[in-house]
Amino acid sequence: MRKCFAFFLLLLLTVLSCSAKVKTTISTRDLQVDTTGQSLCTNQLQQAIDRLAKKGGGTLLLAPGHYLTGGLMLRSGITLQFDEGAVLLGSTNPYHYQSMAVEDTDDQRGDNASMALLMADGAEHVSICGKGVIDGQGLQLALNIDSLHHTGERVDAHYNQRRQRPSELARPKLFFFYRCKNIEVNDVTLKSSANWGLSFDLCQHLKLTNLTIENRAYWNNDGIDFTDCQHVLVADCRINSADDGVCLKSYHTQSECRDIELARLDIRSSASAIKFGTASWGGFRQVYIHDIKVRDTFRSAIAIESVDGAQIDSILVERVDARNTGNPVFMRLGQRAGQRKGSLKHVTIRDFKCEVPFGRPDEAYDLRGPEVDFFHNPFPSSICGIPGNKIQDVLLQNVSILYPGRATKGMAYIPLWRKGDVPEQIQKYPEFTMFGELPSWGFYLRHIDGITLQNVQLKLAADDFRPAIVDEDVDGLLIK
Repeated sequence: MRKCFAFFLLLLLTVLSCSAKVKTTISTRDLQVDTTGQSLCTNQLQQAIDRLAKKGGGTLLLAPGHYLTGGLMLRSGITLQFDEGAVLLGSTNPYHYQSMAVEDTDDQRGDNASMALLMADGAEHVSICGKGVIDGQGLQLALNIDSLHHTGERVDAHYNQRRQRPSELARPKLFFFYRCKNIEVNDVTLKSSANWGLSFDLCQHLKLTNLTIENRAYWNNDGIDFTDCQHVLVADCRINSADDGVCLKSYHTQSECRDIELARLDIRSSASAIKFGTASWGGFRQVYIHDIKVRDTFRSAIAIESVDGAQIDSILVERVDARNTGNPVFMRLGQRAGQRKGSLKHVTIRDFKCEVPFGRPDEAYDLRGPEVDFFHNPFPSSICGIPGNKIQDVLLQNVSILYPGRATKGMAYIPLWRKGDVPEQIQKYPEFTMFGELPSWGFYLRHIDGITLQNVQLKLAADDFRPAIVDEDVDGLLIK
């Protein structure tokens, strides 16, 4: 009898335990929401999210239809699941977005917008998944923000007068996740932000897989930005962005981007495909980038930059195929802030192929990268530190790059005996065009302690009068 009672007690506890783990699902079919995208449903969606959160989490299921909303705040334990045919439309009314209150005393720049279509603050175990679409309608939203500024109704204190557009602080992103943990974003299509696309700040344990990102609506349309995030996987995504494809940033002196893997990505960009910086205060460590396809990209396939004091260490890039790309590799150790010294060391780039065109690679983009204001020949890849602070321990292995050639001395000319005239540009914004005309066509190496070029093949599509490689203040240059 006792054995039978114990058995039934154990069975009851098992049933109760399983029941406790069952999460609530709320479908938009059960809500009084417009599915045509004509009427705002922010309140109904937010109330459903809050109701699920109070129960310990659950799923908000978006059935097929169009849902017009302003900014939504996601909570811990929430899954936002899209049925195929479900479209979340960002409102084009700027008043439908509010900045998230962020107390961040270590943010060195203060230009990271904290409003977005989807937001989360300190949330854990959040998932966004399914075959639906998140459309920020960013072009019209940005134009409306611009109009409100010019009418004086809603003045942007940081308005960019030179470029005649609202500042980044005034424009919502698609995502802004702050100090969150265990976040997954899978399978959805994301498009048309008024600002950056997916933005994660001081987050940990992020997994982004099988995403399609079409962010070409307006300026600063990065694909994905990670600011001082750790334990990150981005895999099997297709990114087409009017600014950097994937950008690692560091805004905090006491934090860093660490343990990040970018795998099997297809990137098109009107800036750089994968970039470290420009904001680079804390650091970037243990970053593994592999199996990347880059196409039609205006700037660099890979740009690794420390100009605000960041410590960059242990970076591995391998199996990159870049075509119609403005610059293969750009590595820069500068000192833009004027005080803090950074470091850039232990970087390996291998099994890397690139083809550089003579003309603009982003010609088909609506938003094209800005031209420089000086005459020049095609630029080489550059790896450059500064006097007294050298880049250390770089390996380029199994690298094949086809450059366009067609340089002419009448266009621009820095002979070898004048290579010391190339400006240092210690505090300048980092870009592969930053030094002006350069005396080589393949690689320009400066202020480096330890660099090996093993099986590096540099080819020309047409003649170029310059040498393939020029180095200055480089110790330990080994060419195999």
